[in-house]
Amino acid sequence: MADERCPGFRNRCAAAHNAFLARAPPILVDELVVSTVVYLPAETAYEFLVDFPRYAAYSKHLRDVVRRSGDGGAGTRYAMRFAWWKLTYTVESEVTAVDPPERIEWGVVKNLDASGRWRIEELEELPEDAPEGVEAASRVSFEVSYDPRSANESGVDLPRFVSLGWVAEKIKPAITSEAERLVERVVADLEGEPRSVDLTVERRS
Repeated sequence: MADERCPGFRNRCAAAHNAFLARAPPILVDELVVSTVVYLPAETAYEFLVDFPRYAAYSKHLRDVVRRSGDGGAGTRYAMRFAWWKLTYTVESEVTAVDPPERIEWGVVKNLDASGRWRIEELEELPEDAPEGVEAASRVSFEVSYDPRSANESGVDLPRFVSLGWVAEKIKPAITSEAERLVERVVADLEGEPRSVDLTVERRS
């Protein structure tokens, strides 16, 4: 009711809010995209990628993935336990949307500000360097946006004299190499044998 009795009240509130936002530190989010071509139909790649618990077999730092609820589709929640250096950390993620066979969206709902997706695009034509005998090809992209500084400090047992900010900076290269390793090993399992994988890596921050 105060803004109705005082015509300038709403304007003063808006000005104060904008001033607060101007002084607040910016939210720094890092983005990473790793993509490659897999020589299979999009449907086959999608069914493989929607199975989150299998990711632990491809990762150096992801120790295990436990399904908390759901059937693998939208709304399914997983507890994902990571280990890096002297640290272990568990986040809870949720599949937020699926669009078979083109997209799987997920977000972390506890202990970290992060989200991402798998995109699968079936190619109309095979690449010129496609192996002999293949009949289909799809571009698979792993995309993630995250703020490593948003980790819940109470959930991290930091060594003495080590700050969360220091960990956030040091872990960035590990996240990139982890994403590359994940995509490479997914391709090997999907196609049934390892091969040299041409990765496209984009980093933004």
